[in-house]
Order: sequence, then C-alpha cells, then structure tokens
Amino acid sequence: MKKVRIDPFIFWASIAVIIAATVLLVMNRSTAEPYLDSLMSEITYKMDWAFQFLTIGLFIILIWLVFSRYGKIKLGEGKPEFSTFSWGTMLFTAGMGTSIMYWSMIEPIFYFTGPPFGIEPESKEAAEWALTYGLFHWGISAWSLYAFPTVVIAYSYFIKKRPSLKMSVALSGALGKYADGWLGKLIDILVIWSLVGGLGTSLGLGVPMVSAVVGSILGIEQTLTLDAIIVVCITVIYSASAYLGLHKGIRRLSDINVYLALALAIFVFLAGPTLFILTYFTNSFGMMIQNFAMMSFYTDPIGKSGFPQSWTVFYWAWFAATASFMGLFVARISKGRTIRQLIIHMLLWGSIGGWIYFMVFGGYTMNLQLQDLLPVKDILTESGGPASIVAILKSLPLSSIVLPFFVILAVIFLSTSMDSATYILSAIATKELGDGQEPARWHRMVWGAMLATISISLLLIGGLRVIQTSAVVVSVPIYIFYLLLVVSLLRWLKQDFPKA
Repeated sequence: MKKVRIDPFIFWASIAVIIAATVLLVMNRSTAEPYLDSLMSEITYKMDWAFQFLTIGLFIILIWLVFSRYGKIKLGEGKPEFSTFSWGTMLFTAGMGTSIMYWSMIEPIFYFTGPPFGIEPESKEAAEWALTYGLFHWGISAWSLYAFPTVVIAYSYFIKKRPSLKMSVALSGALGKYADGWLGKLIDILVIWSLVGGLGTSLGLGVPMVSAVVGSILGIEQTLTLDAIIVVCITVIYSASAYLGLHKGIRRLSDINVYLALALAIFVFLAGPTLFILTYFTNSFGMMIQNFAMMSFYTDPIGKSGFPQSWTVFYWAWFAATASFMGLFVARISKGRTIRQLIIHMLLWGSIGGWIYFMVFGGYTMNLQLQDLLPVKDILTESGGPASIVAILKSLPLSSIVLPFFVILAVIFLSTSMDSATYILSAIATKELGDGQEPARWHRMVWGAMLATISISLLLIGGLRVIQTSAVVVSVPIYIFYLLLVVSLLRWLKQDFPKA
C-alpha cells in the first residue's frame, strides 16, 4: 500500500485562503457583517424557490434510488467496516453536534412567539405549530441534503475506485477532465472553507451555551477566558480522537456520545411531563406529515412574513453548505453497505435522533412556557439563548447533577463533530487515500491545531458570526455542486449498470 501523501497545492492554498479570509473578514467586521447579512438575505429571499425545489427533489431521487434496481449496489467489497450501531452513531453525531441540544429547546419558543401562516403569536394554534416546524426542519428533508452527496461520493470511492475523498472527484462524472485541473482544486478549497465556516457555527452556538452552564455551576460570570478554556478542552478531546483514527477514536467517542445523549433524553422524558410530551409530539408529528408538502414549498409570496426565508430556506442553505463534509465523512465509513442501506439509515438515524430530542426537550420547554412554570420566552428575549438553556435545565429535578452531565454531553457532542471534521479536512488535502488508509496523523493534528487557533481567535475578537454568515453564502456555489452531483451519479449508473 502506497504511503499517504498530502496534496501540497490544496493543503497550502486552503490554509492561506482560510487565514487571509478570516483576517480580512475580522479586520473589516464592521463593514463585512452588514454586507454579508444583506447578501445572505438576498440568497434566502431570491433563491427560496430554488432551495425548496432542490431539497424536495433530492428526497424524491433518494426514494427512487431506494426502490430502484440500483438500491442493491454494494459499496465496496467484504463485510461492513463498522457495526450498524457504531455506523449510525458516527453519522448522527457528525451531522448534529451541539446544534440539536440548543435548538431542540429554543426553536419551538421562537415559533410560538413568531409563528408561520399569519397565525396569532402565543395563541393555541401557534403552540401547535411550534414543535411541528422543529420536527420538519430537523427531519427527512435536512437529511436528504446530507444523504445525496454521500451516495455520490461513496459511489465514486468504492465503485469507480477513485482513491480520493474529495468533492472534485465526486463531480468528475459531470465535469470530466476539468475535475482534475484548476477547477477541481478550486472546488476542494471552497469545500474546506465551507467546512471551517460550518464549524464556526457549531462553536458559536455550543461554546457560549457550555460556558453559561459552567458559569452557573461554579457561580462565576461567563467570560471570554472561560470560553477559551472550554475550546482548549474540546480541542484536546477531538485531537486525541482524530489522532487515534476512525476505529479507536472517532467510533468510540461517537458511541459514548449517543449513550449519554439517550440517557439525558430518557431522564428528562421520565422526570418531566411524560404524558404531555407524548401527546404533544404525536399531535405535532401528525401535523408535520399532513402538511409536509405545503411546508416543503412554502415561500409566503403574498403575506411576505419572511418566516420561510428566515427559517426553512436558511436551514436548507446551511445544511447544503455543510453537506460536503457529511458526504465525505459518511461515505468513508460506509464500506460494505448497499446504496439502499446507506440512504435508509441516513434518513432514519438522523431524523429519528432529531425527532427524539425535539419531542423531549421541545415538549418539556413548551410545557414550562404554556403552564407558566418558567417564562422561557421572556428569558430568551432579555438574556439570550444560553441563559434560557440554563434556566430550563435548572427547572429539572436533580439539576445539580443534570447541569454537569449536560456540560459533559455538550463537550463530547462538539468533539465528535470536530474530530470528524479534522479527519475530513486532512482527507481532502491528501493526494490519494486508498481503501483502509487514513490521512497521516501529523496532518490530522495540523488541522486540529488550525481549527483551535481560529476558534479561540474569533471568540476573543468576536468574529465568529462573520465566518458563520460567509459559510452560508458559500451555499450558492454548493447549490451548483448538487446539480452536478445528480448528473455525475446518473451518468455513472447508466455506464456501469446498463442492465442492472
């Protein structure tokens, strides 16, 4: 087996682009932030129809693949590399991170106070839609945006035998020889930037949330120093996990993550208003299924409330921007699975995990608000999301145990996203990566250190939001990637299995 070597152009060009772009964005933050915000609004308002059609279109293609003759195509020879459970935990934790912990509590309150369809805020009808939209945004549609690139990249890696985990290679079915030239290099550098920006959002949500809970436990104020200490702790964990590799590090940490996440969900489910959580979820899930088509195409051109653009379209653009990373990572761990298994497991593992968290934590939070047990919406308005999370957790029985447990879980959730990302960043910047090979350990550590340095720097100077927004703007060229991925896969299937 050949020695793993870095791709010097992608490696150095990506680092140069990340450093230069980060420095420029942060130095010009006062002008960059409003410009990027307006650009993001332009994208979500003028491309709302495009992202809605893309998302539902990918879902339809995936369902067609599952039931078509191509569903039985096996990705790689031999038995699956990982057990079904470990495979599922890795794809779920890589895709969700701390975002699911944060938004499962906070998002229903936003929909309760600012509902869709011109519904009166804080009304009974608004309460019914509050959880419904959370289930929709974190369900099948979102995971369709993740699953389709995964299928194409896995096909390229295992069936076409292209020994490289790069988006440019997955697009070669559509781009031909251009995928190996400067255009391919540019695509891979763009994917690396979108990945770094995506991690900025995970940290932007996760670190202040963890910091607020730690501050509450220790009775100290949330400060930038505390944020930086938390980033260092996370860096140590994810760097160790990435260093140990897929089997000894990332897989084990993902397994632990899911066990802890389930333990916390079960505790809140049993300690909270169990019957309300069940009935509220059942009603909301039914509303989501009944209104799935309407929600999938809702753009509100007459009322112009901005709800679908601010939430649904933004989410689709965000998931699209980070889908390259998910596709590359999940494709790598899916050896031995069929296309049918890959699609079904991604859609179900991801959706069910998100639905469980929204059912339990969204239901618990809404009960606090509706029964006047805790003014969550007032805390959210006056003190922000992290303070609301602390207040919600403190309302639970045994909160002195729940708070530290929540911190441990959040740190591990962040670490599982970061170790997967570190692994994929190094894979993209590696020339060839044969079956069973992993990027060089030193290479993984370089990207780990790079992410930590950027994260701490941005936290200290308050530039995380600018990087987050710039990553969403990247979703426009990523949109074109999706169309090219469709062309690539259909061409390959026709060539390789004309009589399948």
